[in-house]
Amino acid sequence: MNGTAHPPEHDPPRHTVDVDRSDPAYRAWLKEAVRRVQADANRSADTHLLGFPLPPEWGVDLYLKDESTHPTGSLKHRLARSLFLYGLCNGWIRPEAAVIEASSGSTAVSEAYFAELIGVPFVAVMPRTTSPEKCRLIEFHGGRCHFVDDPRTMYAEAAALAERTGGHYIDQFTYAERATDWRGNNNIAESLYRQMRDERHPEPAWIVATAGTGGTSATIARYIRYMQYDTRVCVADPENSCFFAGWRDHDPSAVCELPSRIEGIGRPRMEPSFVPGAIDRMMKVPDAASVAAVRALERAIGRKAGGSTGTGLWSALRIVAEMAAEGRAGSVVTLICDPGERYLDKYYSDAWLAAQGLDITPYTMAISTFLATGRWPG
Repeated sequence: MNGTAHPPEHDPPRHTVDVDRSDPAYRAWLKEAVRRVQADANRSADTHLLGFPLPPEWGVDLYLKDESTHPTGSLKHRLARSLFLYGLCNGWIRPEAAVIEASSGSTAVSEAYFAELIGVPFVAVMPRTTSPEKCRLIEFHGGRCHFVDDPRTMYAEAAALAERTGGHYIDQFTYAERATDWRGNNNIAESLYRQMRDERHPEPAWIVATAGTGGTSATIARYIRYMQYDTRVCVADPENSCFFAGWRDHDPSAVCELPSRIEGIGRPRMEPSFVPGAIDRMMKVPDAASVAAVRALERAIGRKAGGSTGTGLWSALRIVAEMAAEGRAGSVVTLICDPGERYLDKYYSDAWLAAQGLDITPYTMAISTFLATGRWPG
């Protein structure tokens, strides 16, 4: 994607006058905005739980919670809803003032949807390499894409843009873990456990998540502890991300100089919403393994998904293999984060793999061998 496909970038109009928060007109606008956002949750919060086919005699069941069925097509729909409610109830999101976000795509798609829902402008500050389909969806929902060449500058550019325009930088990377109600209220963890209630292993041995902000893993892990479950949480981290090293080394200053090739996850810095102490285990997943896994998912259940789904699925399959080898029965749950149709020119393109120097053959063979024999090669 490059900026030539879009009109020249310019700042949204400056919102120079702050609102009087005691003004009846503002309070009426606020009540209606909150009502609209809450109503969306009643329509869309309970997503499907799909089974991944494994031999029943293994005694281990694998599930994928399909977050791609949200109205904006990704796990980030939940986060965007929470961030908008948080910003509205804090008085940060105001009539006519732009909402601005730093995002690699899916969060911005969902936030554009909620901005349109309540009638405020939206601008996504995003890497120029973001998939064209995500950019199209942001614009479909009335948002605007503001591109940067270096993903590490997104944060500063989003904050500066908010300052220039009088808008609100919604800042998913800071507020993801605090905006979400981790105690319940139909969050992703509560929904998952409710759906698992009648399965043969209703309390998962492991839930595998991936991390962009870290908000999803924090929400799930906190809910597990709050409800006193024995489930463990594993976070799968792609190449070109600092989360694994920061978690392993207890280093909040860990950084990574290269941008992640798996859109939506992996970060160059330890984000404020990433909560290492809530996580039981992390796995570093090669990008080629993520692609191999997401293609294996399509062969298994007939569904395309994004690369972050493949990162989580690779780790979930490794955990299933460990449990089967040790004779431990139970269930493992991971997530379908977003649809693969957004990435046909990346993770489903052999030309893109070749250009990136990624060979998925050994990882494809590893998955095939495991599913055929129950043994993980090597």
